[in-house]
This record gives sequence, C-alpha cells and structure tokens, in this order.
Amino acid sequence: MIINKQTLSAIFKAFNTLFNQAFDSAEVQWNKIAMATRSTGASETYAWLGKTTQFREWIGDRVIQNLGTHDYTIKNKKFENTVGVDRDSIEDDGIGVYDPMIKQLGMDSKEHPESLVFELLKNGFSQLCYDGQYFFDTDHPVGDGSASNMQAGAGEAWYIIDTSRSIKPLIFQTRRDYKFVAKNKDTDENVFDRDEYVYGVDARVSAGYGLWQLAYGSKAPLTAANYEAARTAMRSLKGDNGKPLNIKTTMLVVAPELESAAKKIVAAEKLDNGASNTNFNTTELMVSSYLA
Repeated sequence: MIINKQTLSAIFKAFNTLFNQAFDSAEVQWNKIAMATRSTGASETYAWLGKTTQFREWIGDRVIQNLGTHDYTIKNKKFENTVGVDRDSIEDDGIGVYDPMIKQLGMDSKEHPESLVFELLKNGFSQLCYDGQYFFDTDHPVGDGSASNMQAGAGEAWYIIDTSRSIKPLIFQTRRDYKFVAKNKDTDENVFDRDEYVYGVDARVSAGYGLWQLAYGSKAPLTAANYEAARTAMRSLKGDNGKPLNIKTTMLVVAPELESAAKKIVAAEKLDNGASNTNFNTTELMVSSYLA
C-alpha cells in the first residue's frame, strides 16, 4: 500500500467507524444509578444537593423556603487510552489486524464511566458526600437529628437504590466527551522518530456522590431479613422538614459473588420450603463485575 495523505485519511475514517460501532453497541448499567451532567469548567459545585421542599396549602402569602446550600464540588479529570500502529503494517497491507484493537477502544470508552461509577459506589463506606459524612453512614444530619443509610457488617457489600427519579444517588460529570483522534502526520514525533502511527481516545470526565437518601449500603449478610430491614429503613427516611421522602426501593445491586443469594431473595417465586416468596420482584436485580 502506498502511504499518502489520502491513504491515512481513509484509514482514520475506517478506524473511526469501527470505534463508533463498538462504542454504540457496548451495553452499560451505570446510567441507571448515576445522573449524567454536563460541566462547563474545571469543576462543578452542586450547591442544591440536600435541599428538600414540601407543598403546603396556599393560605395568605407564599412562604419562601429558605434552604441551606452545600459546597460539594466534583473536579474534572483527564483520561486517555492510546494504541500504536506500525507503519510497516500499513505499507504491507496488514492494517486489518488492528481492527479488534480499535473496536476494543470503542468498548473501553463506553464502559469507562461504568468503572468510575461503580468504584464510587463500592467506596461509599469510606468517602465523603455533600453533608461531610461518608456516603454510607449511620449519622447523616437531618433536621435536628440524624438518619442512617447503611447496615454494619464485615461481608461483601450490597446496595439498594432508588432509580425512579431524575436525580440519582451518584453523578457522572462530562466536560469533554470521549473522542477518537490520531497522530498520523509525517511531522508528528511518533511517526518521525518511531515510524508509528498513534490512535487514541481522550475525555475529561469525573464522578461524585449525589443524594445519599437514594442509596442504602450494607455489609451484613444478604439474607431476606436484612434485605427487608434495609428496604424498610430506606422507605422510612424523612427530610429536614419531618415529612416522608417517599423513597422507592427499585434496584438491588450486588457483586457477582452475591448473585445467587440475591436471586433467591428477589427473583425466586418460591422459598426453599415451597412457601411463596413475599420479596419476589420487590426490586430489580443488577449484578456488576466492577463491584467484585
């Protein structure tokens, strides 16, 4: 193959098509438990986190609800994933051997938010959220008291999530989308010095904690009793004004190690003794390898 500007342009277009096809076809779960937001700067401050409002009967003038604000900031980070293609491979018509690598770049790019979001969930017992407490904690400040969104224990963690709202318990923030780029000019250092064309992806993104009230974390054994206690505690949460938050427990999220136990609780119609399972279909089950 003769290497010229037209040839390199055609190769980039072909690679870009492969990248986009793989990106579009990759399946992800992060967007069920995390809210996607757009960033316009180096970081974003989510001052509205923790605000609660309540309807009241309109008698006389409106009552303005003076709500406290928080200073929870998520800083954007730069990420990249890059591969090199030997010039000789192009010259010898061997460019096709790189197709799987380019497709993998597309899949990696689509799945990268998955790794950030689920790693955040996994670390929720030791990282702070907007109120200065660990995301999963026993004493989140609420009004004049406190509330818990966790069960203590020493086992594999499992989680119950409210996915019914536009606001989610986690946040995935994008400043610059994942973009496929190339360094394939003769004057580029990689071509001139190493006889290698470089193709890669970069993005500016980050992840952070949203509303702790929409997630419940447990390290207690995943049993029907503990599951029921967690759902009850979560649905009993109230806001600063003392009114119920009307939390929905829509999803049970587990690592692969707990999949079997989770299925017995929410996916089996009958118990081992043949009795009806009252927890059947009470939540959707999500299994993520990123929690392993």
